[in-house]
Amino acid sequence: MKLKKFVVDNMPEAIQLIRKELGPDAVILKSKEVKKGGFFGLFQKKKLEVIAGRDPHPIQHHQTKQTVNQKIPLKQSGSIEHDILKEIRQLKNYVQDQPKSQSVIFPDPYQSVYEYLIYQEMDHLHAENILKAILEKYHLKQTDISRDIIGEEVINEIEQIVHPYIGEGINYDKKVVHFVGPTGVGKTTTLAKVAATSILEHKKKVAFITTDTYRIAAVEQLKTYAKILDAPLEVAYTVEDYKRALDKFRTYDLVLVDTAGRNFREDKYIKELKSRINFYQDIDVYLVLSLTAKSSDLRYIGEQFADVPIKELIFTKLDETRQYGSMISFALKQKKKIAYITDGQAVPDDILEPTARQMGKLIMEDYMNA
Repeated sequence: MKLKKFVVDNMPEAIQLIRKELGPDAVILKSKEVKKGGFFGLFQKKKLEVIAGRDPHPIQHHQTKQTVNQKIPLKQSGSIEHDILKEIRQLKNYVQDQPKSQSVIFPDPYQSVYEYLIYQEMDHLHAENILKAILEKYHLKQTDISRDIIGEEVINEIEQIVHPYIGEGINYDKKVVHFVGPTGVGKTTTLAKVAATSILEHKKKVAFITTDTYRIAAVEQLKTYAKILDAPLEVAYTVEDYKRALDKFRTYDLVLVDTAGRNFREDKYIKELKSRINFYQDIDVYLVLSLTAKSSDLRYIGEQFADVPIKELIFTKLDETRQYGSMISFALKQKKKIAYITDGQAVPDDILEPTARQMGKLIMEDYMNA
């Protein structure tokens, strides 16, 4: 097999060069990000290194169903642009799910904290912007900086970045509040925590509706919370049931609606959610997400819920992970505020309305204590 290495700026450029130099039967064998150029090792730019190959004597065979592990051939077609777009779509998820390599190299001690932020699953561009701001303040002015000081500076930078993305939570302007999100993120428990706070601290009259009729355990769990809090509960099996429940609770201060957690990687479940709930009524919608989810999964969920009018975000399972950067990067990319963070099963205790300062300290906690 004839092999050749290409160093390019992006995958479309690589595909065009591979076609030109190796022909339409070439296959991409490996790709990785590499660092090139720079000034005395600083600010190196990332490039994409792609290794492709072509068999000079390809074996002709009948077309078979392509499996996941087969190389994707660069097949000939009438439109090169169409083929390139198709191949980009095939490679998109793979490329996005790879750990982001460092696009710049910082001098010590900046590099170590940059790598820490990447470990925290913060988006690499957000991490770069934080470090560049601190670098300009200290390093380029030839001012020494200790490890502790740089940690405090990162906290300060995160606080400034996150401050516009701190939500207000339930403010009782809207009577009906929906909790939506994937299965297993803790929507029902979170709903119960919000209800308990509303009843016990704010003296509000609260009612529950659940449309999660797929899991018997979910209904029973919410019934238990409703009994403890002395709040009425209606189970809505149909859209008509849901409308009747809303009418029944029209005199209540707050109606909290628990929705079914489904596999939202499938479009049909988003469509099903929209068919059951008119999101353009006078309601608020909170998207509940788990901090244990991969950044790529969060990104996909964000895309799936793009057409749902999400008011704010709730992140759960703080106590089950030590990596929190994806929470900030997701909020920034989606342009949504963070209302609550939960860190356990206790109702109503394990729920927090975070401040921007707390978010910065949370992310840098392990670094500062090392």
